[in-house]
This record gives sequence, structure tokens and C-alpha cells, in this order.
Amino acid sequence: MRKNIELLVSLILVCSSIAPAQSPVDYVNTLIGTAPASTRSAKRHGSGTEEKGQTFPGVGRPFGMTQWTPETRTTEVKCVSPYYYNDKYITGFRGSHWMSGSCTQDYGSATIMPFTSARTDTIKHLPVSKFSHKNETASPALYRIELDNQITAEITGSVRAGIMRFSFNGTTPGFIMIRVNSDENEGSILIDRERNEIIGINPVHRIYQGWGKSAGFSGYFVIRFDKPFTVTDILKTDQQIVVSFGNERKISVKAGTSFTGIDAARLNLDREIPGWDFDLLKRQTEDVWKESLGKIIAGEGSKDDKIRFYTSLYHCYQLPRIVSDTDGSYPGFAGDSLIHKAVGFDYYDDFSMWDTYRALHPLMTILEPQRTQDMVRSLILKAEQGGWMPIFPAWSNYTAAMIGDHVSTMICDSYLKGITGIDAEKAYKFMRKNAFDIPDPESYIDGKGRRAQKSYLEYGYIPMEDSVWDAFHKNEQVSRTLEYAFDDYALSQFVKALGKDEDYNILAKRSESWKNVFDSGTGYVRGRFADGKWIEPFDPFSRAKYICEGTPFQYTWYVPHDVPGLIRMMGGEEAFTAKLDSFFSGGYYWHGNEPGHQTAFLYSMAGKPYKTQELIKEIIGEEYGTDPGGLSGNEDAGQMSAWLVFSMMGFYPVCPASDQYIITTPSFDNIRINLSGGNFFQISLVNNKTGNKYIRSITKNGGVFPNWFLTHDDIVRGSRFTFQLTDKPPGKK
Repeated sequence: MRKNIELLVSLILVCSSIAPAQSPVDYVNTLIGTAPASTRSAKRHGSGTEEKGQTFPGVGRPFGMTQWTPETRTTEVKCVSPYYYNDKYITGFRGSHWMSGSCTQDYGSATIMPFTSARTDTIKHLPVSKFSHKNETASPALYRIELDNQITAEITGSVRAGIMRFSFNGTTPGFIMIRVNSDENEGSILIDRERNEIIGINPVHRIYQGWGKSAGFSGYFVIRFDKPFTVTDILKTDQQIVVSFGNERKISVKAGTSFTGIDAARLNLDREIPGWDFDLLKRQTEDVWKESLGKIIAGEGSKDDKIRFYTSLYHCYQLPRIVSDTDGSYPGFAGDSLIHKAVGFDYYDDFSMWDTYRALHPLMTILEPQRTQDMVRSLILKAEQGGWMPIFPAWSNYTAAMIGDHVSTMICDSYLKGITGIDAEKAYKFMRKNAFDIPDPESYIDGKGRRAQKSYLEYGYIPMEDSVWDAFHKNEQVSRTLEYAFDDYALSQFVKALGKDEDYNILAKRSESWKNVFDSGTGYVRGRFADGKWIEPFDPFSRAKYICEGTPFQYTWYVPHDVPGLIRMMGGEEAFTAKLDSFFSGGYYWHGNEPGHQTAFLYSMAGKPYKTQELIKEIIGEEYGTDPGGLSGNEDAGQMSAWLVFSMMGFYPVCPASDQYIITTPSFDNIRINLSGGNFFQISLVNNKTGNKYIRSITKNGGVFPNWFLTHDDIVRGSRFTFQLTDKPPGKK
């Protein structure tokens, strides 16, 4: 008995000496992507903002309405993120609606900046402070900085509200400036002394289609202090105000936000942050992130790989954003001036769909089926209110910002993968309208409907004579043809599931339109005129106006729905893989832009899976880092990160709206996806030694698995896969 007790005590002592396991949140570095990219492909292919990840160290909840961030730029101008790592000054702490990783604009934002009467630094006559990254802490639930002006600032947040804690560590009086960031000078500030509140109102404006016009709503901020304040005589304009607190050394500020009104912002604040316990809210937000990031458990792997993986997963939870209030209220879409109410679900906006249909939304279909259903319901509501299914809906309006018709693709993909709790007939009505109808001129100018639809339907491709008027991206005829062909494929699968055979036959035929811009004589996609002649001169390796953000060589591989057809057009598997070899060895691949994200996986589909496994390992190592410059191009609302999450798990959705995911070698010895309902999907590696990057064999639930792809059912039914690794490609000694 005594020996047993001694043994038990020894075990307790041993266990207590082991450091607690790190949670996924501990590996998140929210500064990744805030500095210029240092990767090889960014230097070769990127320029200007394309060299930047365009992320920001956002604090708050997954898909939050408002995210709280340090600010180093005071503007809401397009393509300027609120925070850049290489800037020298903190200009405030912003309640932001920046689309993470984008080249859009922040909107409806407001900024809070603490300073002292001894301030020496100003920019545009606004108080600022130098800072050092040595004194900076950045995580999903907390941002903390010790400013050079002897003020410590801390931020945490919820979905629609946030709280800041400022400590004035010197002896000079402290002040707080509140600024509404309206570049059009249309913002306003109100004072409610009875409630000890300051109210900020920032009207939102459109860009792309309807550039400069009112978006029909504002960002509202109800800002409350834990101490009485005095308005100083430093009131500059209606857009900024300075308040003081006498000799108080610690001030807490909390803010509720809304897109529907002041009372709604106040209600959101009262419901989400009823008290003043900063540390409690921080712990609650950490717990939410632990739950979200913990849906994927990565096993043994390097610390750097864990940082890459979980930071990327954090970036996948930024957009689209929840825009409905705690009571479900949200602003009408596309000029609908009514305040609507989402009953029993969250309403979302800011869909960077040209980017995110590829991997971000397929990932959420697995991890967040309920949220995905809410997103689809939100998109259908937008179509009802605006009359057309949107293509790139942002700031509650149509935009026509990018090419393709990928909102429809996302809806089709999610429905085909089991997200069926939607009005499928209503979705079909509006998706069909996009695919078959031509908008009237007024609607077209406003961003409704497919761009260049008339030409596409008439010729089976978009000819060079059509400059694609009333679009932010003009021309790009070949890329548009390729993407519409894919969209038609996705919609064909949806209507097939609904039993609409006539539409299926038409769309299935149209999905072959990619062949009309593929020049068999050269082996590349190429600009084509209405009379069928190819554009001259032709250089497949240089950027062309008929290609979207790339070269003909890069877009030649964009036929995700008919890779076997592309292989045949190129002369068979050997010719296809030889051309892929020249693409990658010649340095033509650009990972920082989305249209090529599927390309490395095409080797597997041409019978050379080991080449996919080689390349994916290289891309992960070369294009993703753990420092602030660790993204090789714009993050683009989570797509860059979703690619990494899938690839490090060991599979990727080359063709959304199909049920297949192409297999590659995982980055961890075990990957476990915790599914809704308590089940889980798992991939385990055997012989996972340094240098063993090739998959020799695969088993599923203990039986031999002959395929180089998983199906969606394999995942959601909770299959258990084992990959046996080796250090040499199959057939090589």
C-alpha cells in the first residue's frame, strides 16, 4: 500500500513538472503579413501593394463586425491598411472594417488616441507616438503596446464592441482624442453627457461601381469612459474631439459599434460588454479563439510550422464579417434603405469572393457548416433586395470589383457538400438570372450581372473587341472566359441536383467554353477576336491586357473543372507534365496571386503525385514565413492562408463544386479535424522522418486506398487515413 502511495505521489510530481501544452492561440502571430513580402515570387512578380500581405493585427472575435487594431495610417484611402509594421508612429487605436489582406478601403471607422500635454510628436497636427516592436504584444485576444509617450495601451474585443485600457505612466496630464476617419469630411461627433458617452458617425461611400456615391449607411460608435470627462478647447472639427480626465492615471474606454444606428451601437455595447472587466473579456475572447482554432489539431511538427499553420487559420476567420446587430438588425443591400432583421442567424457582408471561393469557403464548409449556411442565406437576401445575385458584395453594395461569378460557385459548392438548409429554389432563380440574362444599362452600370455577358453568350468566349465596359478591371477577356466556363460548370452541378435537366445540358455545354480561348497551335490560352483570329504578337510569358493580373502561361492552367480535357488538349500526360515542369523550373509560378493556387496539384491529376508532394513542400517553405513579411502577396480575405491550411493538412480542393480534394504530404505527423456532432477526421503519418516527403501508400479505415484524392464524404463521415512515407519518389532507387 505504501509503495503504491509513493508511486502515485511520484507520478503526480512528474506530471506537475511538465509544462502545460500550448493551445493553438499561442502559435498565432497576428503581425505576419504586415510588412513587405520577403519571398522569392513576390520579388519576381509582385509590385506595389501586391508585395504586401495587407493584413493587420486585429483583435476581436471570429468574423467580427468591428476589429480593433493599432493604427499607423490615418486614412481610409483604397489600398492603405490601418497598420504597417515598418511605420514608426502609432497614430491611434482603430475600430476598423478593413478587409484583411485586401486592396480595398477601410470604411465607417473611428480612432481613439491617448496622449499627454507634453506630447512632442504630431502628424497632420494629430497626436502620435513613436513605438518599438520590442514593447508590443499582438494576439487574437489582446494587443498591448508601451508607447514612447509613456502610455501603455491595451485592447481586447468581442464581435461588435471593444474595450481599451490606457495607463498614463508619467506625471503630465493625460488626454484622449477621438477621431472619425471620414476622408470626405462628412463624419460627425456627438456628446451625451448624461451617459458619459461620445458618439461617432462615419458615413460609408462606395468604390468600384458607383465610386464616391453614398453606400446608404454609416459606421456608428458609442464610446463610453469609466471616469467623467471634460471636453477641452482642442476641438478641431466636427470629426475629432479631445477629452481630459484631470489627474487620473488609468482610463478605460469601451465602444459599441453598429451599421444601423446609435441606439443599436449602444445596445450592442451593453449586451456584449456590460461591465468594465477588461481581463474577463480578454479571457472570454481567448476561449472563443481556442474553440475556433481548435477545430483542427496539428500533431508533431516544428514550431515554425505550427506558427504558419495557426496564424493562417486565424486569418481564415476574418472575413466575411458579421454585420447584423445583437438583435439581428442589418442595413439593406444596394440602396435598400430599410433596416432588415435576421432572425435566428447572423447576416454577413464583405465577401472577397474572387479570392475566397477557391479554398477559404470550402474550408469553412468543413469547419463551420452553420456559419457557411448563414453566409449563403445572407447572399440570397442580398439578391432579393438588389434584384441580382451579387458577384463581389462589399460595404452593402454591388461592386463588380473582380471577374467571374463566384458567389454562385460558393453557393453551389456548399449546397453540394451538404449545406442544404437554404431556399435552394430562390438561390437558383438568382444564380440562373446571372448566368442567362443580360442586365439593362442602368443595372449594369451599378454592378449587377456578369460583365461582358452578351459577348460570352454570342461567341462562346469574350472577344478582344469587347473592352468590358463598366467594370473596375477592364478587358481581361480570356480570364473572364475561363472563369465563366468554370462558374457554368459549378451551376450545372447545382441544377443537376435540383433535377433541372434542360438548364444542366446548356450549362454543361457552356462549361467547355474554355476551349474557345485555348490555342492548340501554341499550347496556351490566348486573346481572340470576334472573327476567330488569334491576337498577334503573342508572348505567353508576359502580362497581357486580356489576362487578369498575370500572364497567359499562368492562366493556361485555370481549367479546374476539366483537367482531363486540358491534359488531352496539351497532348497527353507526358506533354502536360513536361509543360508543368517548364512552368515551375522557369520561375513563372506566382504564388502571391490566386489564379495559380491549384497548379502544383495538377501533377497528381496527371499521374505524377510525387511531383505535387515535392512542390507543395517547397512552396510552403519558400512562400510562407513566420516574420511580418511572411506572406508572398495580398492575403486576400483568407485565401492565401486557406491554401496553406489545406496544404499543410495534406489535401486541397482544386475544383470547388466537385467532391474531390487532391492529396499531398501533410506537414504534421497527425492532423485531426474535429467535426460538428462530436466526430472527427484524421490523417496519420507512418515513417515521418526528416527527408521523407513522398507518400508510398495510403490506407483508409485500415483498408488499402488506391486514389490520390479524398472525397468530401471521406472527411465529414470521419474517416481515418494513414499515409506511409518514404524518402524517394515511387519507382526511384
